[in-house]
Amino acid sequence: STQSRSSAASDVYKRQEVFITILKIVVALSLFNVWLLQYKKPTQWRGGNATNIFQEFEVYGLSETFCYTIGVLKVGLGLALLASIWFPSLELIASLGLALLLTGSIFMHLKVKDDLKKSFPAALFLVLCLVIAFF
Repeated sequence: STQSRSSAASDVYKRQEVFITILKIVVALSLFNVWLLQYKKPTQWRGGNATNIFQEFEVYGLSETFCYTIGVLKVGLGLALLASIWFPSLELIASLGLALLLTGSIFMHLKVKDDLKKSFPAALFLVLCLVIAFF
């Protein structure tokens, strides 16, 4: 019954592939939401008492130019993550690039002594990006 074991392994691989694809879509759409739709709006996750993404970067002691740079990188890597569904060679650079930026987000929250809950989205998406990269 080597064939049935091979078929079972194939099914597991297919399910894992579908799961990773779903994670890529969730991560990318969430990043697009933060950086393209919600950037001018207050959220419970913003650093300090910031009411938009520009104020949040100011709270962290970072410039508006740096905010735009990080935004372009996150959106670009989000697009690369989506593209990696069809072009797998993009998967590692996109997921690890985002993981690096999300680690920076967590450090910024810690730097300004935010409540730990404000780091939750960055921590969650960091874990998801590491799952994408290594599984």
